[in-house]
Formats: sequence, C-alpha cells, structure tokens
Amino acid sequence: MITIGLTGSIGMGKSTLGRFFAARGAPLLDADAMVHALYRGAAVDPVGQVFPDAIRDGAVDRALLSAEIARRPAALAELEAIVHPLVRAGQAEWLAKVRGAGHAFAVLDIPLLLETGGETRVDVVVVASAPSQIQRARVLARPGMSSAKRDAILARQMPDAEKRGRAHFVVDTGGALEAAERQVDDILRALAASAAARGVRG
Repeated sequence: MITIGLTGSIGMGKSTLGRFFAARGAPLLDADAMVHALYRGAAVDPVGQVFPDAIRDGAVDRALLSAEIARRPAALAELEAIVHPLVRAGQAEWLAKVRGAGHAFAVLDIPLLLETGGETRVDVVVVASAPSQIQRARVLARPGMSSAKRDAILARQMPDAEKRGRAHFVVDTGGALEAAERQVDDILRALAASAAARGVRG
C-alpha cells in the first residue's frame, strides 16, 4: 500500500483534493477531524491537566484553548507535545486497518505535514498550491477571517514555494476543478504504475 501525505497552506485547496482522492477509492484520513474527535475524547484529560481553563462541558473548547495559547508563547509547544503523539497513534491504527482491507492507496490529509516532519511517515508527498492572489481571496472569504488572523496562520506554515520544492507531486488548484481532478488521476496512475514496476502488493 502506498501512503500519500496530502498537504498545502491555508486556502490552497487541500481539502478539495482530498475529496477527489476519496472519490477515486483512496481512503482518506483528515488530521483536523481527528484532532476534533480527540478534543472530545482521549485528549480531554491530558489537555485539561495543562490547560484546565480550556475544558468546558467535558470537552476541549478550541476558542478557550486558542486564547490560552495566545497568552503564553510556550503553550503551543506544550499542546503539541500532548496532541501529536495521540494523532500519530490514531493514524498508525487507521493505516493498519486500511492496509488490512487491501487498499492500494491511503491518503493522510495533514495541514502541517512538512512543518512537523510528517513526510518521514508517508511514501509520497502531494502539495496543493495556487497563486498567492487566489489563496488570499479564498482565505479572506472564510467566515470570521481577517487579514491579521490570516497572517498569524501563515506565520506557522512553511512558505508555499518551499512546500512545492519538497513535494513529489504538486497539484495546481488555481484553475478549473476539472483540471485538478485530472492531476489527481495522473498521480494515482503514476503511483500505480510505479508500484507495479516494483512488484509492490498491498
């Protein structure tokens, strides 16, 4: 089985590409969705021990947690030390199930894949990319978004040019959706042909 790490900066169309991969039969795991689930489950107690004011109604309140992180610069590293191992364990368990089911591909949708060294845990890195003006328009169109908030998010993310330079495949999402879909098809065909040439099975 080939594990694809799908990533891209905010507003680059990564989630749309994830849907395209899933529509073609490649199981998809959304890292953000996994974190949301952890904040209602396994992460509640360990996060609560470090950030007690961020717990509300038996779950981690993301707004309260963000406020705490904004107040204390070291808080983000503390949070990541709690959450990242839980996410990696969940991803490993999911990948084992997908592999056991005999799938040829599995896709991990991880926003900070390259920033956190996650490329070492996947076989192929696919980066979603678009021109900066398109990215800006997409991001600022989101509910509750501002230029300051966008800049703060981008400050935590690797520059798009560097991500593209470290990718095995770059998908341009700046044009028509059909063009991006064709690029996804091309990637899957290339990976399948490579696996066949190497005699890879499941």
